Amino acid sequence: MKKLVLSLLSATILLSSCVVSKRKYEDLQSSKNILQTQYTALQEDFTNCENHVDSLEGELVVRGDVLQEQKQQYVSLQQKLDEFQKTNNNLLIRLSDFSIVDEKGAESIRESLKKINEQNVYIADMTESMKRKDSLNNMLMMKLKRSLVNVNDNDVSIQVKKGVVYISLSDKMLYRSGSSRLNNGADTVLAKIAKIINDHQDYDVLVEGHTDNVPIGNIDCMEDNWDLSAKRAISVVRALQTKYDVNPGRLTAGGRSYYDSKSDNATAEGRSQNRRTDIIILPKLDQFFEMMEPDNTTAGGSN
Repeated sequence: MKKLVLSLLSATILLSSCVVSKRKYEDLQSSKNILQTQYTALQEDFTNCENHVDSLEGELVVRGDVLQEQKQQYVSLQQKLDEFQKTNNNLLIRLSDFSIVDEKGAESIRESLKKINEQNVYIADMTESMKRKDSLNNMLMMKLKRSLVNVNDNDVSIQVKKGVVYISLSDKMLYRSGSSRLNNGADTVLAKIAKIINDHQDYDVLVEGHTDNVPIGNIDCMEDNWDLSAKRAISVVRALQTKYDVNPGRLTAGGRSYYDSKSDNATAEGRSQNRRTDIIILPKLDQFFEMMEPDNTTAGGSN
């Protein structure tokens, strides 16, 4: 009887110990799951922060480029303003040198000064219009650079030049060697560019194909470099229209062969730079001339 009681007591203690251990295990497992969830969330937050920092760094570079261009434009405009001011001052000095001026001479001087002032107003209006256009171009350039920030800088160049936005793409990014057929990698770049183009309906798009001066022979039914450059531009225009829904009325394709080189064709590096496709985003001509129009009163006075 005594042994039976001891056995039952031992079994009870053992069972109680197992229940306690199982509960501790479940508690620890629950804590582990909570910590794992928190750790995963922190990892995602950290990755998002890294991506955000990369994006901000890219935007900072773009804004720095735009600021530098605007500084250069400001210096150029200030120089022109100084020249006009100097001309006015010289005229005033000459006028003060006349001790006696007849009525006809005085009227002629007044008319000359009036025309100069009208021209200054006209130039000021033109300068303001150009600044507005340049501001729109710089904004467009920033959007393009931000969109293509992950593309190799050796394969793409974006700049404002001659009052329009130039996107210069290397041939290896878009085509097979000696061919006008777009490769698979071209889709990624053209899709990003097309999105920006479709977001800015007030601009037209000119696509220019360029080659080096090396004869291509009869590759892929190409007669010469004129043929290759034109067909490459047409391939890009066709892709923008059919794949990315760019209005074909806004598109123009042209080939320049090797007659608009960026670099010397005497070196392999120079020839590589010359084999490119330029996508030029420019204001619609009618809207461009409207932007350049001064006020009616000013235009009437300057004729």
